[in-house]
Amino acid sequence: MAPVPAEARLKDPYEFDAADVSAPPTGLLPSLKRIGPGMILAASIVGSGELIATTTLGAEVGYVALWVILLSCFIKPAVQAELGRYTIATGKTGLGGFNEVPGPSWRVSWVVLLWLCMIAMTRFQIGAMFGGVAQVMKLVFPVVPINAWVVVLLAITLALLLGGGYERIERLATLKVALFSMLTLLCALLLMQRPEYFSWGQLREGLKFRLPSEGGLATAVAVFGITGVGASELFMYPYWCVEKGYARFTGARDGTAAWRSRALGWMSVMHVDILASMLIYTIATVAFFLLGAGILHGQGVVPSANDMIPVLSRMYTETLGGWALWLFYIGAIATLYGTIFAATAAESRVFADMCRLLGKFERGDYKSRLKYRNLAVWLLTVVPAALFMFVQSPVAMVRAGGVAQAMMLPVIAGSALYLRHKRLPREVHPNRWVTAGLWFASIVIMSVMGYYAILMAI
Repeated sequence: MAPVPAEARLKDPYEFDAADVSAPPTGLLPSLKRIGPGMILAASIVGSGELIATTTLGAEVGYVALWVILLSCFIKPAVQAELGRYTIATGKTGLGGFNEVPGPSWRVSWVVLLWLCMIAMTRFQIGAMFGGVAQVMKLVFPVVPINAWVVVLLAITLALLLGGGYERIERLATLKVALFSMLTLLCALLLMQRPEYFSWGQLREGLKFRLPSEGGLATAVAVFGITGVGASELFMYPYWCVEKGYARFTGARDGTAAWRSRALGWMSVMHVDILASMLIYTIATVAFFLLGAGILHGQGVVPSANDMIPVLSRMYTETLGGWALWLFYIGAIATLYGTIFAATAAESRVFADMCRLLGKFERGDYKSRLKYRNLAVWLLTVVPAALFMFVQSPVAMVRAGGVAQAMMLPVIAGSALYLRHKRLPREVHPNRWVTAGLWFASIVIMSVMGYYAILMAI
């Protein structure tokens, strides 16, 4: 008889248990010790969007789109926090909340169905990351074909994710984020010492609210969709909050003052988690953009299908010297593969939850949840690997996934407003300033995407 996987013997993290209820930490340092979901999200965020899409945008249009990067990083955490708040207060999963949004449905809400469509498109994005890592490995080991490396990476991913629990994912994600983000920040700081590639005047120009030229507009929209907290990450975050334990530590809502105090306390920890991750991915994203805008745009080169990695490596070799090429290779592998790992881990959990909403298993059936999650791991890795072998253009694939995520953002923002005003327990309603921030973020997201839709229609 085969041994039972260790994770299957654990309690279901999606179910309340009175034994799990615990008081939240107080103070910044104790709260920082309890963060984690944001680190996994940062591992997913600092990937193809930054290394490929953000640097490509900088290479195409120069510094002019810096404000797009900052807006993308700063505006979406307001929506992210509201979705996390709803999950902690109700214990419902992300899709469980979205499934309550009124509108057309076919067994599940229209928002859930749109998520499925978006995930289908973002397989191109994950495929681009398989291709990017394979291109690096091909440069290191020229005798092995790129497609062979894709197969090797696919096998490694399946081995890591099938049956992988939260703790393993959090540890690997945190290591990945630390490794490349700090190195890229160092390169950006050194860039500022190169007047031929950087000036404070150019930086100020990039903060003016001007749209890029038509050639860079599609890339700018893709970057807005996938940098910072992208649409995919907004769906993911509530699941990591559940598996970290924020909802279980709060306990089932019972109308008592003690429950309200716990809920608000764990929501405060969640806010620290969100702010810490936002600081990390914003610094990394801006650093990537400055390198693309300064070095690649300054040299007149833009990453394309076959020379993406050699072109991107110039950002390192031009600032640190030729010896830094190997550092770039290591960092590129960590960045792109780390996103494959973190994003697939999260999306497989969301996929399994969609199967629950479709009636494939009951909420308390954790064994079936694991079964569907592992099935999703196969689908969500094999399909993108095959797509790369067919398309063979990481830049175009990232752009396709980014636009799909960007178009989903207004739906998520509108749904978050509905959950805030119609479904969130009154005891934990945020104050008027937080609510105003959510409305402001949602209006900006809807306006940006509405404007883009109009431009595309003209």
